[in-house]
Amino acid sequence: MRIVVAGSSGLIGNELVTSLRGDGHEVTRLVRRQPTKADESQWDPGRGQIDDAVLRGVGAVINLCGAGIGDKRWSGAYKQALRDSRLTTTDVLAHAVAEAGVPVLVNGSAVGFYGDTGDRIVDEQSPSGAGFLSALCRDWEAATTPASKAGARVVSLRTATVLSPTGGMLGKLRPLFSLGLGGRLGSGRQYLSWISLPDEVAAIEFALTHDDVSGPVDLCAPEPVTNAHFTSAMGRALHRPTPWIVPGFAVKALIGEFAEEAVLTGQRAVPKVLTDAGFQFRHRTVEDALSYAITR
Repeated sequence: MRIVVAGSSGLIGNELVTSLRGDGHEVTRLVRRQPTKADESQWDPGRGQIDDAVLRGVGAVINLCGAGIGDKRWSGAYKQALRDSRLTTTDVLAHAVAEAGVPVLVNGSAVGFYGDTGDRIVDEQSPSGAGFLSALCRDWEAATTPASKAGARVVSLRTATVLSPTGGMLGKLRPLFSLGLGGRLGSGRQYLSWISLPDEVAAIEFALTHDDVSGPVDLCAPEPVTNAHFTSAMGRALHRPTPWIVPGFAVKALIGEFAEEAVLTGQRAVPKVLTDAGFQFRHRTVEDALSYAITR
């Protein structure tokens, strides 16, 4: 299959492109700079510019674009950048998919759609929550409408925290835990939905190639864990103690609004669509995922 991928330079995108090519697919990467390789095509989503020819005869478009949610403190300007980096790219690609008659659009989203769920289990049929992240995810998914109206099969990837040997959340936490400075955040009762990087990539390919999968799809492992559970598991994986407790007020003072929506609260999401469709997880428990990520 010929596939066009936007957002291919990130943690997930790099692994996905490698995997797709390993499975025999022909991949073209959309880049914003001047192309330097034969497999690249330049686009400018801010101006709504994309080469129409790049989508001719394409079997699917995958869009993973989006500024990092936790990369910077949430100023008004950065919150707008988070929205623009997702909604603008999705809108441009959804219209391009519709005009070119591309049959499949696989587009990013996140489990932040559900807001803070406490200990309540949620899946793809659950309603959206409250807050900035929930609104962002709702608008992000709604931006795919031009493609679905044109008859494309649209999949919205509600991705959880991705556990990877390099980068991502573990890239920030591992140095602290290795020094014995790891600890529970706030009450520790908030849930963390997570997925290993190999399962994230495999699930995207599964959604891409299974015609019966459409709409929102939770990309998370079947067993979400509390922050306290994750902290203990991380400490055991690194053979380090985790005695510390970071009070909620200190977390808020350090990282601001992001703490209230994505660190001290969380989602207990489960992957009903993937499970019902027969997807097999390589890492079903957080202990398995951490063992993979830390020993790589």
